[in-house]
Amino acid sequence: MHTAAPRLTPRQSALVAAWLPGAELVHDHSWGITGTSVLRFRHAGRYVVVKAGDDADTHIARELRAHRRWLGPWRGRVPGLLHADDDAKLLVTRYLPGVLVEGRPAESAPDTYRQAGRLLALLHAQSATVDDGYETRMRERALGHLDGPHRIATGTEERLRAEIASWPEAPATLVPTHGDWQPRNWLVHDGVVAAIDLGRADLRPAPTDLCRLAVQQFRGRPDLERAFLEGYGGDPRDPAAWRRELLREAISTAVWAHRVGDERFERQGRRMVADALAGTGR
Repeated sequence: MHTAAPRLTPRQSALVAAWLPGAELVHDHSWGITGTSVLRFRHAGRYVVVKAGDDADTHIARELRAHRRWLGPWRGRVPGLLHADDDAKLLVTRYLPGVLVEGRPAESAPDTYRQAGRLLALLHAQSATVDDGYETRMRERALGHLDGPHRIATGTEERLRAEIASWPEAPATLVPTHGDWQPRNWLVHDGVVAAIDLGRADLRPAPTDLCRLAVQQFRGRPDLERAFLEGYGGDPRDPAAWRRELLREAISTAVWAHRVGDERFERQGRRMVADALAGTGR
């Protein structure tokens, strides 16, 4: 490699050098608060993206599964997989042209959400499986979050634990989901919306992919929500199950953000908890 990539392990660097001889590091897109590295290289006259995980990483395996099983309907609207090594927690994809939707005029445009809804519907429609243990696992996970360090107020935590204890153990239908479906993971190029970052892709209930939009972009913008659901082809949310998903998302956000020291995101998580308990998350 013409330019060193200090975030990569020696094995990852050797694989990238073999796959992309003479590649030049152009930009480090990594967040810096997780162990996943996202690096853009120029190789053979085109840009590619290298994603690498550290020892604790679980995202690369999820992303590879998504590329191999679920992304056919998104061909051309998601970076294509070029190289991968599961054991090294390393993958290389094509670089999609465009700019992030987040923070740009497209983030406030209904057509962006209409397109995002259509894309998500294609992903969700590929398969469905009934999981009898999903609700039990999610209840245990939510309680596990509350058992760890956090700054959710004591009275609020007591309310959360009481509600979690009342959750049913009903079967849930799981579909392929993106896991972080929001404008920071959408690109727009010549008016066309595309998707990136499948590091949280997994089988979950379809409405989970609406959680982050509901507590952010849809707040105060019912027109964006309507456009999204129009593109998606309907509203997949059952009120009772949706409340549980919002509470789980809120708890995990507040606890995770506290653990990594992201105070702004932690404040958002605590606000999400309050909104979900008040029933104002939709």
